[in-house]
Amino acid sequence: MSDTRDSSHNEEALRYHAQGKPGKLEIVATKAVATQQDLSLAYSPGVAAPCLAIAEDPDTVYDFTTKGNRVAVISNGTAVLGLGNLGALGSKPVMEGKAVLFKRFADLDCFDLELDTEDVDEFINAVKFMGPSFGGINLEDIKAPECFIIEQRLREIMDIPVFHDDQHGTAIICAAGVINALDLTGRNMKDVKVVVNGAGAAAIACLELIKAMGLPHNNAILCDTKGVIYKGREEGMNQWKSAHAVETEARTLEEAMVGADIFLGLSVKGAVTKQMVKDMAAKPIIFAMANPDPEIRPEDIADVRGDAIVATGRSDFPNQVNNVLGFPYIFRGALDVRATTINEEMKIAAAEALAELAREDVPDEVAAAYKGNRPVYGPDYIIPVPFDPRLISHVPTAVAKAAMETGVARRPIIDETAYRNELRARLDPTAGSLQLIMDEVRANPRRVVFAEGEEEKVIRAALEFKKAGYGIPVLIGREEFIQETVENIGIELPEGIEIYNAREMEDREKYHDFLYSRLQRKGYLYRDCVRLANRDRNIFGSCMVAMGDADAMVTGVTRRFSVSFKEVSKVVDAKEDQQPIGVSIAVGRDRTVFIGDTAVTTLPDAKDLVAITKQTAEVARRLGHEPRVALLSYSNFGNPAHETSEQVREAVRLLDQEELDFEYDGEMSADVALNPDIMALYPFCRLSGPANVLIMPGLHSAHITSKLMPVLGETEVIGPLMVGLSKPVQIVPIGATVSELVNMAALAAHEAGR
Repeated sequence: MSDTRDSSHNEEALRYHAQGKPGKLEIVATKAVATQQDLSLAYSPGVAAPCLAIAEDPDTVYDFTTKGNRVAVISNGTAVLGLGNLGALGSKPVMEGKAVLFKRFADLDCFDLELDTEDVDEFINAVKFMGPSFGGINLEDIKAPECFIIEQRLREIMDIPVFHDDQHGTAIICAAGVINALDLTGRNMKDVKVVVNGAGAAAIACLELIKAMGLPHNNAILCDTKGVIYKGREEGMNQWKSAHAVETEARTLEEAMVGADIFLGLSVKGAVTKQMVKDMAAKPIIFAMANPDPEIRPEDIADVRGDAIVATGRSDFPNQVNNVLGFPYIFRGALDVRATTINEEMKIAAAEALAELAREDVPDEVAAAYKGNRPVYGPDYIIPVPFDPRLISHVPTAVAKAAMETGVARRPIIDETAYRNELRARLDPTAGSLQLIMDEVRANPRRVVFAEGEEEKVIRAALEFKKAGYGIPVLIGREEFIQETVENIGIELPEGIEIYNAREMEDREKYHDFLYSRLQRKGYLYRDCVRLANRDRNIFGSCMVAMGDADAMVTGVTRRFSVSFKEVSKVVDAKEDQQPIGVSIAVGRDRTVFIGDTAVTTLPDAKDLVAITKQTAEVARRLGHEPRVALLSYSNFGNPAHETSEQVREAVRLLDQEELDFEYDGEMSADVALNPDIMALYPFCRLSGPANVLIMPGLHSAHITSKLMPVLGETEVIGPLMVGLSKPVQIVPIGATVSELVNMAALAAHEAGR
C-alpha cells in the first residue's frame, strides 16, 4: 500500500514540475516596456543615469536596483533533503522551491544558483564575487563539515548576510519550540539536561543556539553514530564536535538519555526506543526531527509517557519544526535594515518572536489550516504554523531590531509601527489600502457595537479591535453565555470590553419609546417594539447607535445581508439626498477598484445609477483614491444597442447636467474600463486612465463580480461597505472571518469620526 501511494505521489510531483512552463519560477518585469520611450528609459540611453549615480555613490544601488530585495539560494547538492549527494543539477528543483517560498512568505525575490563543485575553495571563490548582485546569500543542502567552513569564510569575506539555513533555520525554529516547552513545564534553560543526537550541521547549530540562550555547556550531551562525544574521544572527531565534548561517563545514547529533560534528534529513523523515553525525566521534551521519519513516532512516545511534549519535522503531527517559519522572515528583517550579517542576537530574536506568537490567540487563517479546530497554546501547539499571517510582521521586526541594537544595521528603522504596517502590506494588499484609515481610528477611538456578541468569532474580533487600539467594543448578548464561550476557547476578556443584555439593561425603556415613535404608524404596537428590542440584537444595537450610546455598529455574521439590512433599516434612516448602497473594494496586487452597488438596489434606474455613482466616487476619494468612474454595461457606447443599456446611457446624460469634480464615462464594458490598450480604441472616452470605480448596471452583475474576483485571482474583496445611512452601521457577509469583522468595525468607527 505504502509503495503504491509513494509511487502515485511521485508521479503527481513530476507532473506538477513539468506541466506548463517547466519548473516553478519566472522573471516578471516591474516596469512597463510597452513603448519606445519605455525602452529608452529601461535600457539605452536612460539606464546610464542610474549607472553613473551608483558609481558615484554605491549606496544608491538600493534606490535604483533590486539588490535590496534579492536573495541568492546557493547549493552544490551534496546533502539534498535527506536524499544524499545528488549533485548540483539534482538539487535544482529544491532550490527553485526555496526561491518560491522566499517570494510567497516574505515577498523577497530570489535566484537559485547551483554550483557544480565539491571543492570548498572553489565554492567560496565563486560565491564571494556575487555581493554586488544580492542583498543576502542563503546557503542550502551542503554537507558537513564543509558547510561550516564555507559559511564561516563567506561571512568573513562578504558584507551582506550569509546564512546556511540547514543549520540555523532549523536551530531557530527548534529554539522557539524549546522556549515554549520549558514555559509549559515550568523549567529554566539553565537547569535542564539536554541530549542531542546527530552531530551534523543542523544538530550542532541547534546546540550552539540554545547554549547562546543560556544552556550551560556541561548540561548538554552530543551524540553521533559512534555514541557520546566526550572529552578525550578521538574516533570520528572534528573541531566542531570537539567544541561540544563534555566530561561524562555515558558512552551510548541509551546511557545519555537517563534523566534527560530534553531530547533533540536530527539523526535517523528509529534512533530512539520506548525504553529511552521511559528513562527520561518527568515531563520530557522530545523533538524528534529526522526527516522523513522521526527518531521515534509520537504515538510510540504516547504509549509510554503521557506527560511528554513532542515535536517532529512532519506536517502530519503537531508542532512541526518547519524552516519556512524562519528563513524568509529572517532575511526580510536583515535586508530591510541592510544588515552586514545575521548574528546570534538576530537568531535569538527570531526564536523569541516565534515563541511569543505561538502564545497568542490564533486568527481564522490558522484555524482553517487545522480544518476548523482552532489551536490553543499548549503541549500540542508550541510552534506557529507556516500560514499564520502574523509571521510577516512579527519576525522581521524582531530581527531588524536586533540588528540595529548590535550595530550591524546600515539603514535603521525609524518608525517601528510604520515598518510593521509596511510588512503586512507586502502580503496583504488590503492592509496597505486600509492603513491610513486604521491610523485615524487609533487616533480617535470609538465605541463600536458588535451585535452578535455571543458568537465566538465576534468575541475574538472584539478582542482584536480592543487590542489594536481602535476603541471600546460593546458586545450584545447574555453575559453568562459570553463568559462561558470565553472560558471554552481559553482566553480572557480584558478590561474595557462592555457587555449589554437587551432584557436587563437598566434604561432599556428609552429604546422601546424610540422604536415605537418610529414604527407606530407602520403597524407596530408598543409591545411589538418592546419585543423587537428585547429579542433582536441588530435592532437593539442600532438603537444604541441611533440614540448616541455607541458610535457605530457591525453585524451580519449569522444572518443574510438582506435580513440584517431590513432590521437595521427599522431604526436607522438614509442620509438626506442619499440612498443606502453597498460598495465593495477589490484590492489586487497592483490596483484597487471600488464597485457599486453590490448589496441593495436590485435593478437601478438611471436616477439610482446617478446616486450610486456619486456615493461610490465619494467613498473612493475618502479612502485616498482620485475617482475615475466607468458606468458598465455589456455594450460600448451604443454598440450593440439594446434597451438594457439605455438606463446606463441615460445616467451618463444626467451626470452631464451636474457639476462634478471627478472623471466618469459610460456605457462601456469592463475590459474597456480597465485595459488602457483597449480603451485607446475609443479616443473620445473621457477617462484619463483605467477606471478605479465601476458602477454596475444591476445587483446581479455587481454581486457576481464581487464574489468571483477573489476566487479567480490574487484579489481580496472588502465589504460591501454600507454607504448612505445616517448612522455608521456595517454589515459583513455571513460567515465573515475575524479579520473581516475587525476591518469593518474599524471602517464603521472611521465613519463615526467624520
